[in-house]
Amino acid sequence: MSNRRPGRAAVTGIGVVAPNGLRTDAYWKSVREGLSMLDLISREGCDHLPLRVAGEVRAFDPAALIEDRFLVQTDRFSHFAMAAAALALDDAGLGGEPADPFSVGVVTAAGSGGGEFGQRELQKLWGKGSKFVGPYQSIAWFYAASTGQISIRGGLKGPCGVVASDEAGGLDSLAHASRAVGRGTDVMVVGATEAPLAPYSMVCQLGYPELSTLDDPARAYRPFTEKACGFVPAEGGALLVVEDEDRARERGAPVRAFVAGHAATFTGASRWAESREGLARAIRGALDEAGCAPEEIDVVFADALGVPEADRAEALAIADALGAHGTRVPVTAPKTGIGRAHCAAPVLDTVAAVLAMEHGQVPPTPNVFDICHDLDLVMSRARPAELRTALVLSRGLMGSNAALVVRRGDDSAR
Repeated sequence: MSNRRPGRAAVTGIGVVAPNGLRTDAYWKSVREGLSMLDLISREGCDHLPLRVAGEVRAFDPAALIEDRFLVQTDRFSHFAMAAAALALDDAGLGGEPADPFSVGVVTAAGSGGGEFGQRELQKLWGKGSKFVGPYQSIAWFYAASTGQISIRGGLKGPCGVVASDEAGGLDSLAHASRAVGRGTDVMVVGATEAPLAPYSMVCQLGYPELSTLDDPARAYRPFTEKACGFVPAEGGALLVVEDEDRARERGAPVRAFVAGHAATFTGASRWAESREGLARAIRGALDEAGCAPEEIDVVFADALGVPEADRAEALAIADALGAHGTRVPVTAPKTGIGRAHCAAPVLDTVAAVLAMEHGQVPPTPNVFDICHDLDLVMSRARPAELRTALVLSRGLMGSNAALVVRRGDDSAR
């Protein structure tokens, strides 16, 4: 932790592992073009389950990116996290051992934990006995595993933590990191990754009434439409490097964006009509913290649950919080092309918001062509626009709501 007066929280690095791209440039290309990567689930042991469609990360080889000693200790969701963290640190020009390990912290959000690892070890317990269960079962499934492994692997000894607040935890983790920087920590590695497509994890999700069980990838996840029938899950996620702006400037690092404001509320599990007020309050709180007027918002990245009652509540919340501007501001939901990766979904949306501001384009909402709500939803193709400020929204299935305001950083596009 440095003795300098803390400045703004700047995003200087991004690492993505998503169904539509294993690096930031590939992710943005797919998002900008509105490609849909949703498909029938191909994971072993899942073909008999009613959940048929998801966003899978299919071109990911953890052995090519992560050392063997970490692979044997960790679940797929941590493999994603370690790979994304390394990409983010390299993007920020901070790869390798830090000069001051206590100046760099880690915070992640997690919803599903290490289900694949846990299922494998429990099957050994039931089928062979306790002597066949590996010692890492005690840690690999745990929600905090990714934070711990990123910290250990990188030698990062600053403030570390894990946020558990539903899907909205992805935005809450970014706020947590921003405030850690505000308290004097130089650098935070922050974000979320999920791997909820193992059979055990999928069975757990089947209890959610909001889950879509259609077997047509083009129709399974279509929020804001009359045909909305729920969401489909996804794996993957993103990690960002957030650091003190002055420190970034001193070392010559381009500032990609600023984490400007955040707020969170709670309205209860599946109480979607009530989420209107909760989400509107979160939006107002984020705007207040950012010192941002409603008309300054240039684009909204929607939560887009795909449940009619929830979609209506979100559209009304945007109008409640932004006034007349709420029906005119471009709204988008790129996640309809890759699925909702639980806690990682709003982090991927935040990455998309940063890239949209850099490139001056609002990405489209895949698979959505007609809407039944009073929103200016961007569909079919990307829309050129001057973007300086983005609003990212998220709601959790258990009732958390969050809003994040992100400001554009350096003007030069990458």
